[in-house]
Amino acid sequence: MYNFTLDRPFGIYLNDYLDPAYIYLTGDKPQEFKFVAGVTPLSAIKEVVFGCIIYLSLIFGGQKLLANERAIKAKLVFQVHNFLLTICSAALLILYFEQLLPIYWRNGIFYSVCDNNAWTQRLELLYYLNYLIKWWELLDTIFLVLKKKKLEFLHVYHHSMTIILCYTQLRGRTSVSWVPITLNLIVHVFMYYYYFRTAGGARIWWKKYLTTMQITQFIIDLGFVYFCSYTYFTSTYWPWMPNFGSCAGEENAAFFGCGILSSYLLLFIGFYQKTYNARKPSVKENKKD
Repeated sequence: MYNFTLDRPFGIYLNDYLDPAYIYLTGDKPQEFKFVAGVTPLSAIKEVVFGCIIYLSLIFGGQKLLANERAIKAKLVFQVHNFLLTICSAALLILYFEQLLPIYWRNGIFYSVCDNNAWTQRLELLYYLNYLIKWWELLDTIFLVLKKKKLEFLHVYHHSMTIILCYTQLRGRTSVSWVPITLNLIVHVFMYYYYFRTAGGARIWWKKYLTTMQITQFIIDLGFVYFCSYTYFTSTYWPWMPNFGSCAGEENAAFFGCGILSSYLLLFIGFYQKTYNARKPSVKENKKD
C-alpha cells in the first residue's frame, strides 16, 4: 500500500530497491558504505590519474590504429549503451530526489548546501554511484573512435575532468555537490535519450536546446558553488565581510570545483556559438558566388 509522506514522496521508499542490488554486487550492506580514500575502489588519486592516462591513450592511440580501417558500425551496441545510461541517470535522479526533499523541506536551502549534516551516509553512496557512472561514460569517446568521428576538445576534456571533479568533491565532502549532480542527471536523461534515438537513425530537432540546457546547468551550478565558496572563505578568513556563515567541504575541493565548472561554462558557450551561431554569408557574398 502506498503511503505518501515527506520521507516517501513516491509512496514507497525507492532506496529500499537499491539495497538488494547493492548487496548482490558487493556482498555488503549499503548502510555500511563509506567512501574511504585509498580503500574504496577508484578512491585513490593514483587510480584516477592512471585511469585518465589509459583513457587518453586508448582514444588517441585508437585513432591512429584505425586510421586506415573502416568505421565500425555496431548500432545495437551503441543504442543499448545510451539506453542504459538514460535509465540509470533517471533512476539515480529519482533516488537523489527522495533523499534531498526532506533535507531541504525541513531545514532550508542553505542547510542543504552548506551544513555538514546535509552530507548523509545515503547521499554519499549515491554520490559514489554517480562517480562510477562517470567512468562508464568514458565509453562514449571509445564509441566515437570506433565510428571514426571527430573528437572535439570539449568532449575529451569534459569526460576526463568530470571524473576528477566528482572524485575531488567526494574526498572534499562538499554538501553542495547535489546541485551540479542532480542538474547534470536531468541533462543526461535527455542527452542519452537523444543519442539512443540518433544511434537508431532518428533525426531529432532539439539538439540545440540540449546545449542550451547544458549551459543553463553550469550557470546555476556556478551560482551555488560561488556562493558556498564565498561564504566559507569570508566567514573563515575575512569575517568582517558580509557572509552567511561557514560551509561544508574542503578548500581544495572548492577551488577545483569553481575552476572546472567555470571552464565548462566558457567551453560550452564557445561550442554553442561555433555550432549554432556560425556566420552566415552576406547578400553580397552570395551574389559573388
